Amino acid sequence: MSIAAARKQELIKEYATGANDTGSPEVQVAILSERIANLTEHFKSHGKDNHSRRGLLKLVSQRRSLLDYLEKTDAERYRKLIERLGLRR
Repeated sequence: MSIAAARKQELIKEYATGANDTGSPEVQVAILSERIANLTEHFKSHGKDNHSRRGLLKLVSQRRSLLDYLEKTDAERYRKLIERLGLRR
């Protein structure tokens, strides 16, 4: 349900806005999206895992908050990010 360190580094490299960027909203949303996708796959075979479902809801809420912040501060970056990630907001 968590992501591998190598995959996380790939995501950071792909979505970073600068050389040492690991905490920008783009990077955080990309990592959260990967974790959400992994948990969604998990629930296809473990439908009654309600403890992990609560964690999934927390991740979705956190991603939504970051996206709302990004939309409020820089709408162009927000539009580019949801297009790159394929989110349908």
